[in-house]
Amino acid sequence: MVKNSISNPQKLRELGKVVFIRVGALPLVLVAILVTFGVWHSAFLSFGNMFIVSREATYLIMVTLAQMVALLSAGVDLSLGATIALISIVSATVMVALQAYPGVDVFVGCLVGIGVGALVGAVNGFCIAFFRISPFLVTLGMSFIALALALILSGGGAPVYGLPKSFVYILGAGKIWGIPVPVMVTILLIGVMYFILSWTRLGRYIYALGGSSEAATRVGIPIRRYTFFTWVNVGILVGVAGVMLTARCGSGEPTLGLVMPLYSIAAALIGGISYFGGEGKLYGAILGAITITLLRNGMDVVGVDSFVQMVILGVILIMVLALDRYRRQVRTSWERKLIR
Repeated sequence: MVKNSISNPQKLRELGKVVFIRVGALPLVLVAILVTFGVWHSAFLSFGNMFIVSREATYLIMVTLAQMVALLSAGVDLSLGATIALISIVSATVMVALQAYPGVDVFVGCLVGIGVGALVGAVNGFCIAFFRISPFLVTLGMSFIALALALILSGGGAPVYGLPKSFVYILGAGKIWGIPVPVMVTILLIGVMYFILSWTRLGRYIYALGGSSEAATRVGIPIRRYTFFTWVNVGILVGVAGVMLTARCGSGEPTLGLVMPLYSIAAALIGGISYFGGEGKLYGAILGAITITLLRNGMDVVGVDSFVQMVILGVILIMVLALDRYRRQVRTSWERKLIR
């Protein structure tokens, strides 16, 4: 009996280490959110509120997919929020300019919006790949450029109204077979990213770039080319997210998505995507986005001030970064013990 009482806690600790190494802080954070807000306010776990959470999470999932790709390649995208604002203004302006051509206005506006995202991603990728500038610095500078362009094109920060009703009703609030269109778009993006990361050379090389660029170079991977392709991929994902968020708002907004870098980084890291690159799974990023949405929703339900919410999210982000570093240290020591 004494041996069992001693060995069982040891087994639990070892199991806890394995879970922590593989999935990170996600289970702890998710359980804490559900228990805390569920006890605090009964409306939090209601079906109606969970339906709202599911719809809100779709947009953050789209953006988190882009941030995930950047993080997996040992980068980070600080420009995606400002890029979403630029996409919103440009796509809305194009649609309004082409309003005399129903159907064409929405199609061209959406293509232009996604193209803006791809262009920003291409510029980021070119600077990172060929000038060897840190992704942090490149995307930080691009965030100022994109936001300034959004404000200039909007005439100093004025929203662009008069978007086609079909664009707002279908992409913003429409349903196909009873499923909201934003949810269907999100599922499509998840499927595409699963295929890319699991079954394509680009997906394998994204992980290789994040794991060790030097090792990737030694095995013959064209680092510059695939770094560029990686960031174009990030830009396309941001482009789709920007168009969908514009449809949700019903207008072109020059400040749309400015908080998304914080939310997407926090979601990806909570979901087990390593800040240091080369580690993480697609489902983790999705669950991380859902967790952040639950946290934001819970704070809204109990009446936490919006500014205080930003403080809490910032604290959580710092804690998750610290846990991610600690997780790497625990995994390294654990692997060394297994080798011995």
